[in-house]
Amino acid sequence: MTASITSRRLTAALMGALAVVGCNTLDVGDLNNPGIEELSTNPSAVAINTLATGLLVGLRNNVAEPNGYIVLLGMMGREGFNLNTNSDPRYMSEMIAGPLDPGSGAFGANTWPQRYANIRNATTLLNALEGVSDNALSPERKEGIRGFAKTIQAIELLRIIVTRDVNGAVIDVDRSPTGEPGAIATRAETYARIVALLEEARTHLLAAGTAFSFPLGDGFAGFNTPANFLKVNRAFRARVAVYLNDWTTALAALGQSFLDTGVSLGVGAYHTYSTGSGDLTNNILRGTAVLRANPLLITAAQLRANGQVDLRVSSKLATGTSATGTSGATSITSDQDFTIYPTNTTRVPIIRNEELILLRAEANLGNNNIAQALVDINFIRSNAGGLPNYAGAVTAGAVLDELLYNKRYSLLWEGGHSWIDFRHYNKLTALPRMTANGKFFPAMPFPNNECLVRSNAASLAGCAPVPGI
Repeated sequence: MTASITSRRLTAALMGALAVVGCNTLDVGDLNNPGIEELSTNPSAVAINTLATGLLVGLRNNVAEPNGYIVLLGMMGREGFNLNTNSDPRYMSEMIAGPLDPGSGAFGANTWPQRYANIRNATTLLNALEGVSDNALSPERKEGIRGFAKTIQAIELLRIIVTRDVNGAVIDVDRSPTGEPGAIATRAETYARIVALLEEARTHLLAAGTAFSFPLGDGFAGFNTPANFLKVNRAFRARVAVYLNDWTTALAALGQSFLDTGVSLGVGAYHTYSTGSGDLTNNILRGTAVLRANPLLITAAQLRANGQVDLRVSSKLATGTSATGTSGATSITSDQDFTIYPTNTTRVPIIRNEELILLRAEANLGNNNIAQALVDINFIRSNAGGLPNYAGAVTAGAVLDELLYNKRYSLLWEGGHSWIDFRHYNKLTALPRMTANGKFFPAMPFPNNECLVRSNAASLAGCAPVPGI
């Protein structure tokens, strides 16, 4: 019988893959040493700290790839496209026209094994930590590791459920690789688990003292102590609360995050990359294959007072060589390059200040505090887009449309935000179809391996192709 992706020995495989990482200040050492047996029977402080830093390497896996998290979700949200149909026609035939196929591990069923691999690594870390003496790692340092690891688990599980949505996810991952796989939990159960992880992590971080026992690297500059990393935890707690329409909790969490209108909109946590031997590079940099922005982003953009286009267009897009992706009746042409990632070492946002300000606007709008929502929307319009204050109808529906416009342009090509946000408000069909047979997908399916080991697979929506709407 084929093992499910969430129950096979992903920890050992990922440790081997990460063994070569060693640059960009994320030096996690030799992750073949510690091995699984050492972590299970005789864990050392060095091994624990190595695996803790390694979680950041796992977190960025399959994010900035031509068929990774940013590109696939960006295609479904019509932010941009991989037009390299000579390499694989499924970039058009599947991701734009559908259906999303559970057997397409590189396309419709993607963004699953990498996320669970890192969750499993964090579980291994947390279990091994219990075998380390207080002399080797102080109770405070252990609390810091717990708070960090559970926050990473929450982020990874959030990535899974935003892609699978109503199809649910596996939340019981602490199982024997040879045993039965964890059940598919509902969307509500999955979000409840994410909330629990973030809140447990908060408690650990508050008891973690002044420093972590392991390095977090350049991507977490300013957030590399327990107190400051807690602000990242609270930022994700706010994002989750917004996805759940829990506006009051969102506002409270934002108040404990790093939201600050007095600093750069780019302040935040980032994935970092380098060209060091064996390290990961950013593979969605400008000029990669035929990644192109949606040209309709320009025609849909609002204008500044001088008649020029929204600064977020001129700063993130540039005219380049025209490319066309064609698969059967599905064809898209664009000459718009993304300039967001100019090199293969450009960092990629995990969560940043600009999003937090917009989340506060969204939460205030959800609480029907339209005037306060517009304060933050206008702040982003001015400081990110160079636009004048919003002058449209002051109704909940009109201001929501304005909020979604600003989230789309502010968070463009950073993590599939348009697809997630427009689905949240049942507005996917307001996005451009691009082709006559273009479809919008409310959720991605599970990979085939997750279904093959389940006796109830036939009754699981996530085990069927997703035809789109």
